[in-house]
Amino acid sequence: MKFTNSEILAICKILLDSRAFTKKEMDSMLQRLVDCCARPENHQLVRELIQNEQFYYVQPQHNTVFVDTMWSIGEAIQNCHYIEIEYRKMKGQEVVRRKLKPVSIIFSEFYFYMAAFIDDADEVREHFDVINDAFPTIYRIDRINSLKILKEQFYIPYKDRFEEGEFRKRVQFMYGGKLRRVKFRYKGDSIEAVKDRLPTAEVIHHDEDGYIVAAEVFGKGIDMWLRSQGEAVEVLET
Repeated sequence: MKFTNSEILAICKILLDSRAFTKKEMDSMLQRLVDCCARPENHQLVRELIQNEQFYYVQPQHNTVFVDTMWSIGEAIQNCHYIEIEYRKMKGQEVVRRKLKPVSIIFSEFYFYMAAFIDDADEVREHFDVINDAFPTIYRIDRINSLKILKEQFYIPYKDRFEEGEFRKRVQFMYGGKLRRVKFRYKGDSIEAVKDRLPTAEVIHHDEDGYIVAAEVFGKGIDMWLRSQGEAVEVLET
């Protein structure tokens, strides 16, 4: 029932590389993970293999403990309860109030996010690019200043349920938005790295000039990734 040496080492390394938690939280989690999940005779060995990386661990800049908030969101998702949040926006540090239907918790690039639909009656929807957007808005959980779980419940028919796995394959850097299809030529060394970054990527042609790749993605996050590839990527269609 215990993890093997290699499994517990891999899990600790992944947890450290996530850089998702404060230093105090990370140390506590690693301590309990080794104590509870590794065989007693291997405790010291595992600790020695991770101690250098643990000592130099750099916590996220927000320095916020949010795991209890995340658990409350999980309970609201499970029981289909509306939530009301005060949220600190990225630009200008403006704090806004939202009434939401939470549908998913997602981890990506150092942060935990909540995917949620804005209440249909909320006047703030008038300021969105797509008023009746069929896809959720993304909120960084550490930027939630306050959370209230409401008694009011929402209902989503099974046929319209949020497919977290399918959404996750199509979103980059947690930028929400409309579903898009992009096509580009990849001239780099590793097409496998492209497919790992873009799980919906499909190679539609391959020649001496590289790979022609098409993928379905949500929002504008893909544009950031394409620009980051420099001369290795030539955009053909967005």
